[in-house]
Amino acid sequence: MLRPGAERIARLGGLHRFMNWDRPILTDSGGFQVMSLADLRKLTETGVTFRSHVDGSRHELTPERSMEIQRLLGSDIVMAFDECPALPADRARIEESMRLSMRWAERSRAAFGDRPGHALFGIQQGGLERDLRDESAAALTGIGFEGYAIGGLAVGEGQEAMFSVLDYAPGQLPADRPRYLMGVGKPDDIVGAVKRGVDMMDCVLPSRSGRTGQAWTRRGQVNLRNARHADDPRPLDEDCTCPACTGYSRAYLHHVVRAREMIAGMLLTWHNLHYYQALMGEMRAAIAAGRFAAWEQGFHAARDQGDVERL
Repeated sequence: MLRPGAERIARLGGLHRFMNWDRPILTDSGGFQVMSLADLRKLTETGVTFRSHVDGSRHELTPERSMEIQRLLGSDIVMAFDECPALPADRARIEESMRLSMRWAERSRAAFGDRPGHALFGIQQGGLERDLRDESAAALTGIGFEGYAIGGLAVGEGQEAMFSVLDYAPGQLPADRPRYLMGVGKPDDIVGAVKRGVDMMDCVLPSRSGRTGQAWTRRGQVNLRNARHADDPRPLDEDCTCPACTGYSRAYLHHVVRAREMIAGMLLTWHNLHYYQALMGEMRAAIAAGRFAAWEQGFHAARDQGDVERL
């Protein structure tokens, strides 16, 4: 599944030592890859077999193997193995997939075993169907997990539909356990999810955007490829304390983006991660102070202004 494989990483001391990272590590189960490799896979009750898009080699992934891989990696927060269809999909397909995922969740729980200091999250499925989401939540709660993920969203349904599900889905899950929205997302997606009761999110967007010259700021997204930045001596965001903003001008960032220099993706990814961390910190502080509604209003007002043009 991985190059180098999970067994080799385990021999090297797990992901913590492999990546020189001394903080918690969360790993996905492979369920998203099952969806993305739909044209190369065969799905059965046992699990999924598929051929690598790289070299054509054959692989089998089951709930038990997924738990084994994540254990070998040394993951602190482990995801149950699931299967979700891309949206839109018909109700029969969503219902079949959800119930298969619930059976796999039970097998994942059994294979995970008793591992103090580690957490296994069950993943709610059910597409945009409220009754199927409720059935899934009940099944997961009956099995019992250390946390609960909301899966099957951000897979093509759009923000309005996603928010309509998040208006009720977090409330279907235990309030005393973390609730994790998978694969989200843009800053306004994150704020809307937190408003609706979500505690955790994950997304590749900070690094993917950074590699393509896109920066996320409190005034919205900035495309550093645009010619208007070529002679701009200002920082990307004057209120940001990241290395890209404190040490480099927009003109320089524009230059290295257009020249495809490696430092461009490094600096913009650093900035984007810093911005996302600041965003989450501001929301935590606003919630603790009981002023989230006012904070949210200010967040949207700043974004509505857009990026300030150079005078």
